[in-house]
Amino acid sequence: MAITTYWADSYVEKKRTGPEAIRLIKPGQRVFIGSSCGEPQYLVKELFAVLHIFTDLEIIRLFRLESTPLTLTADKTADQKRQPFCHPGRPMTMRENRSKERTLNIRSFYLGSARPEEIAKDIRFITPINLSALPRLFKSRKLPIHVALIQVSPSDDFGWMSLGVSVDVTLAAALSADLVIAQVNSRMPRVLGRSFIHVNDVDVIVEHEEQILTIREVQETEFSGDIGRHVARLVDDGSTIQIGLGAAPHAILLALSDKNDLGIHTQYLTNDIMDLVSKGVVTNRKKGFNEGKLVASSAIGTETLYDFMDDNPGIEFHPSDYVNDPGIISRHNRMVSLNVAMAMDLTGQVAADAFSCNHFTGVTGMLDFIRGATQAEGGKSILMLPSTDGQGKESRIVPFMKDTAIIVPRGDVHYVVTEYGVVNLFGKNMQERALSMISIARPDFRNALFDEAKNMGLISAERTSTKSIGSIYPLKLEETRAINGDLITFRPAKPVDERRLQEHFYTMDKRDILSRFFQAKDSFVRAEAEDMSLIDYIKELTIVAVMGEPGFEKVVGVGEYLLDQKKNMAEVAFSVSKEWQGRGLGKILLRKLSEAAQENGISGLLAYTTPQNQGMIRLFKTLPYKIETVSDHDLILLGCSYEGDVISLSCRFDELK
Repeated sequence: MAITTYWADSYVEKKRTGPEAIRLIKPGQRVFIGSSCGEPQYLVKELFAVLHIFTDLEIIRLFRLESTPLTLTADKTADQKRQPFCHPGRPMTMRENRSKERTLNIRSFYLGSARPEEIAKDIRFITPINLSALPRLFKSRKLPIHVALIQVSPSDDFGWMSLGVSVDVTLAAALSADLVIAQVNSRMPRVLGRSFIHVNDVDVIVEHEEQILTIREVQETEFSGDIGRHVARLVDDGSTIQIGLGAAPHAILLALSDKNDLGIHTQYLTNDIMDLVSKGVVTNRKKGFNEGKLVASSAIGTETLYDFMDDNPGIEFHPSDYVNDPGIISRHNRMVSLNVAMAMDLTGQVAADAFSCNHFTGVTGMLDFIRGATQAEGGKSILMLPSTDGQGKESRIVPFMKDTAIIVPRGDVHYVVTEYGVVNLFGKNMQERALSMISIARPDFRNALFDEAKNMGLISAERTSTKSIGSIYPLKLEETRAINGDLITFRPAKPVDERRLQEHFYTMDKRDILSRFFQAKDSFVRAEAEDMSLIDYIKELTIVAVMGEPGFEKVVGVGEYLLDQKKNMAEVAFSVSKEWQGRGLGKILLRKLSEAAQENGISGLLAYTTPQNQGMIRLFKTLPYKIETVSDHDLILLGCSYEGDVISLSCRFDELK
């Protein structure tokens, strides 16, 4: 009968010094190193110190975050030969020389482009794979792990040790490895969830206390705040959030500070997420799945974050094949994935990589979360893209990806946000995609992108670029109101609204068409809608009232002005869908046009209508200015071309009632 050893006795028997443990590794083996901030630094240093005794080791790690430069060593060992021992007076043969070479191979897991110089030089080490599939690669032994170097917390009274800040793929590697060497560090937080490994499941224990790896705050880009404000408008109260590492997370999470009952299901727990928890913004009460729990697979941050995680019953860490599983992600209420892209083309293809201030090259969970979020009820995938490089010299929106690996196919892309606006590419054809992406590019690059799009056949030949293509969308004019239980957004029109404006006019009542256009109309050609959507927001401004999901809104009201530069007066016109008349939409549209006109230095407003259109007359007279009315006879004398029963209404902003 087998004798079972009590785990505490086994713990003592398994204790070794660092050098003793490392010397159990054999030449030619595949060695996994715990990932990100969970890297067992002491064990790695001990391995580095004796690399010269090993031949053909393969180091497995999730991405390049090295406390000890193993990658640099791999570069050198590929080119250098150690001088072997030989008998005096006898030269070494070529066969002997080759047999004494010490080589080290690094296998990093990564999905994305390899454009940055620091990544490109090590491209041979990259193994593309989605993070959700990586644990299966280890557990199936299709990529056998011979040795796993991991870092754990001290054991509890039952022999369980927590992997702490790094569960992700580390648990799968440890449970499938032939030899597990665990560095027990008293500074490692005890994190709850599926983060534990038992003393009986490790082979060697090395006790060594040291500070857990910490990461300094990421430097924000110039436009991070603008991107954050756009993103905040897309995130509803009660949403579950995933946010990737990148150049703008701090500003985005700051922009979410006014939200309520957010939940977290994400790959990395950071200091910024911790701050939202402490402010009461994140409660995890409305996730719909794993309610009451903040779920992640790793943590990257400061000691304060690690203290916050220690034995916190509101936090659970799970492996990547759970956290990154699109099926699990999609079970959450209003799941929102927030990820940073490096570049996109006009068709919607995405390259994602490390920016100069992002140390987390090789994080491969983006596509998992994008697909999971878009499958969730009320879910959204949002890609954040600074419109230019750090110097503002190159556009990150390009005509077409030619020599860059694609991390997100165009069919998976939904919302895209730059500092210049938001577009939704889901369900859009190539022309709509190209016009959308151009509209959120930096204005300096839009004309060139427009010309390239025409040359590529993405935009029809009859379309022409106008001065308004370089206009900057005035986000401050956006406003959302609850009207009779429906949420209506009032915002400036965008180039992508062209078709929606056509649909609005096609569904209008015939009498309303006559009042709006002073003639019967049964067609509203693209050029007319284009005139309302391709505007400069200063001399020409169209405000639309829309309802529904961004990118698929229905236009229920339109207010527009066109500047008469000789008079410095803006002519206004309105239309409101029949079912929305009498609910105050026109009054809101007029107020917003009036405020914008004043801010743009326009002297006043002017409107033409018929005496029978009492609604328009009453609407204009709600303005707090003196109203001047001119009859049709006087209009003819003034040289106006309007025919029939028409009157004009006008006011100046410097003449209050």
